[in-house]
Amino acid sequence: MKRALAALALPLMLAACTEAPAGEPVTRVSLDGTAIADGPSPSPTPSQAVGPSACKRVTFEDVPLTHCIADPAQHRIAMANLGADRQPFASLSAFAASVDPATIAFAMNGGMFGDDLMAIGYYVENGERLAELNRADGDGNFYMKPNGVFFGSGAKWQVLGSNTFFKTVGDRPRFGTQSGPLLVVDGKLHPDIQDNGPSRAVRNGVGVDASGKAHFVISDAPVSFGQIARYFRDEVKVSNALYLDGQVSSLWDPAAGRMDKGRVGPIIVVTKIEGAKPE
Repeated sequence: MKRALAALALPLMLAACTEAPAGEPVTRVSLDGTAIADGPSPSPTPSQAVGPSACKRVTFEDVPLTHCIADPAQHRIAMANLGADRQPFASLSAFAASVDPATIAFAMNGGMFGDDLMAIGYYVENGERLAELNRADGDGNFYMKPNGVFFGSGAKWQVLGSNTFFKTVGDRPRFGTQSGPLLVVDGKLHPDIQDNGPSRAVRNGVGVDASGKAHFVISDAPVSFGQIARYFRDEVKVSNALYLDGQVSSLWDPAAGRMDKGRVGPIIVVTKIEGAKPE
C-alpha cells in the first residue's frame, strides 16, 4: 500500500496523555459480519466474557487512541495471514471465526501488503519465512528509510531497522513482519516525519519497551504521523517504534467486544498464556 507522507508542517501542539472516556472509535462489525451501530462499545455478557482487556483508551494531543500491551509473562505473539483454505483472511472478523476467542488477548493488522493481501516485505509465520526482507527503494510509506521489522521468538520481541535486522539477526524468529517507516529511531522521531503535517488517518504502530513489553497503539480518530510518533516517544518511551499502516488500521479486542471493520493482510495475534495471571 503506497501513500505519501505529508510535507507541510503545522504548529506543534503538545498535550498531556489522559485516560479517555469510553466511546465508539471506529466502525465495527460483529463476528458474523453484521454491522454494529455507532455508540459506546458494549460490555461482554457472561457468555462472551474472556477476561480483562489488555487495551485501554487514552487521549494524546486531543486525539483518542487505544493502547494495547502484550506482556511476555502473560502473552505470546504470532502472525496470521492465510486461513485453512490457503486464502487470506482479509478481515479480523474472518480470522476471529477461525479461533477460540477465549485464547486471544487481541489482534491487530500487522504490516503493509499488496493487492493480493500478502506481505510486501519480510514475513515469518510459525517459524516459516514466507517473504524475504525487502530493502528496495520505492515510493510510499513502506519504502521511507529507515523502515523496520517487528519480530520475536517466545518471550523476546524487538523492533529493529531493516538494515540493522539484516546485519545483526542470524537466527530466524518465530514471527516477523516488515513495515515502514520507523516512527521512532533510537529514541528520536524519524527525520522525515513532520511535527503535524496535514495528512490525517486512522493509524497504528508497535514498539517494545526496555522491559520487553510490546505496545500496540491504534488511533480512534484521524491522527498525523507526528502525533502517533510522539506518543510512542514521549508516553510509551520506546527506542524504536514501527508504523504498521493507515486507513485500514483495525483492532479486535474480545474482552471489550470490539471488532473493527477493515480489509487487512498480515495480522498480529497476541494470545494468552494458559494459567498466567494478569498483573
